Amino acid sequence: MTIEFNKQEKEILVSKLQAYMTKELEFDLGQFDAEFLIDFISEELGNYYYNRGVYDAKARVDDKVNEISEALYDIEKPTSLR
Repeated sequence: MTIEFNKQEKEILVSKLQAYMTKELEFDLGQFDAEFLIDFISEELGNYYYNRGVYDAKARVDDKVNEISEALYDIEKPTSLR
């Protein structure tokens, strides 16, 4: 699975990368070079960021499932089977 950005997203990423390079490294990065670098980062590092997001989302879902399980246990009525 390849991480791809639409035109508007890529323009924002390019702009942010160019601003960072100018501010932090005093280096002017052209449009083509910025797009190339973003493509490289997406291909080589994107899966790590994507997986981190998946792990974080899974942890949140697990927390919510546990909350629901506890809430269901709380409303359970006593019976002789307990």
